[in-house]
Amino acid sequence: MAFSSTLVFTVKRREPELVVPTKPTPREIKKLSDIDDQEGFRFQTPLMFFYRDNPSMRGVLFVEADANVKIEQLGDNILPPCPFMEEFLHDVPGSGGIIGCPLLLIQVTRFICGGFALGIRLNHTMADGYGAMQFLNAITEFVKGASAPSIPPIWQREQYLNARSPPRITCTHNEFEQITHNKPSSDDIMDSEKLIRTAIFFSPKDIQALRNQVSSENFHRCRRFDLITACLWKCRTIALNPADPDEMVRVSIIINAHGKQGMTDIPTGYYGNAFTYPAAVSKAGILCTSPLSYAVHLVQNAKAQMSDEYIKSVADLMVIKKRPKYITNWNFIVSDLTRLGLDKVDFGWDNPVYGGCTFAAPVISFYNNFKNSNGEEGVVVPICLPPLAVEKFQYEVKKMTLNLNAHSKL
Repeated sequence: MAFSSTLVFTVKRREPELVVPTKPTPREIKKLSDIDDQEGFRFQTPLMFFYRDNPSMRGVLFVEADANVKIEQLGDNILPPCPFMEEFLHDVPGSGGIIGCPLLLIQVTRFICGGFALGIRLNHTMADGYGAMQFLNAITEFVKGASAPSIPPIWQREQYLNARSPPRITCTHNEFEQITHNKPSSDDIMDSEKLIRTAIFFSPKDIQALRNQVSSENFHRCRRFDLITACLWKCRTIALNPADPDEMVRVSIIINAHGKQGMTDIPTGYYGNAFTYPAAVSKAGILCTSPLSYAVHLVQNAKAQMSDEYIKSVADLMVIKKRPKYITNWNFIVSDLTRLGLDKVDFGWDNPVYGGCTFAAPVISFYNNFKNSNGEEGVVVPICLPPLAVEKFQYEVKKMTLNLNAHSKL
């Protein structure tokens, strides 16, 4: 049974079934690239898609679960961090590991109104956001009658994004670099068992308010992502309130090599991980007291680090330093999924009411497209914070998006 403060419903699931190939497949070892095989990628990534009933469509949908609720009753609960994730994407016992477990978990849940939810959980070592989107596009093509995907999948991990011989670290990698920190560390503060998962919606008006704060500065092509990331990094740091203003804090920005000019020539059908996350670094006190333009400038400089040489240097670092995990202490990792098209995955039932990642880890947030109840197209960002920091964080974001000074009343 699932419940929130105002909604109670039941989801009845059938027994999980392992879907196997209809005919024997080659039995071979598939090696990951050195970018795939990172400690920080060894987790399962959930995606959720919610669809309204579309009586004009025909066909048969396999239903694995039924919920005695209408999709309209869920309201904003479909947004990340969705409080009903366990109901719509059940963690089948023994399926959540990285080795010796299914690479993909899918659950379809039908609502009494005729709409449905599609939950997908993917082993992140196998694919990044682009790879997941390629897989979803292939499914939509099969559903609509195609005999083969328009973009054939390409493995070739041994050819792309592997370490050089001999490996050599040629760039500075603040996302992995240990920095001497004072106590308490953010790892002490960000206890995953005690965190609150909340979300922030950035409307076009909010983005414009942020842009107004840097419009007088000489910033080249200040993108929406730069503004949101600078805002969240600054507000999150203020809310977490580091004890020492000289504490070094960072934001790591996930940047994908697909389609980037001057990058390794990755073929279109390659669905493996092809991203790095260069980090911006600042003293906490300077970040918290400086104008938004300061954080925007650092974010843009971090993005500019991404290059063909940079991703090769990361692959070499994985080999030389034994595949370290990204730094978690006073780090905030962000990933922009708004340009992938997750909100437009059409299985024949039109676009989803919401489609995107519902995942938020203690130090990781994903940006997703969403249209709110007022019809505004914007960006929703799930984030994890300690209970005492949530209200302060929301206050700081509201103050910044309203473009008020520190003495204004909200």
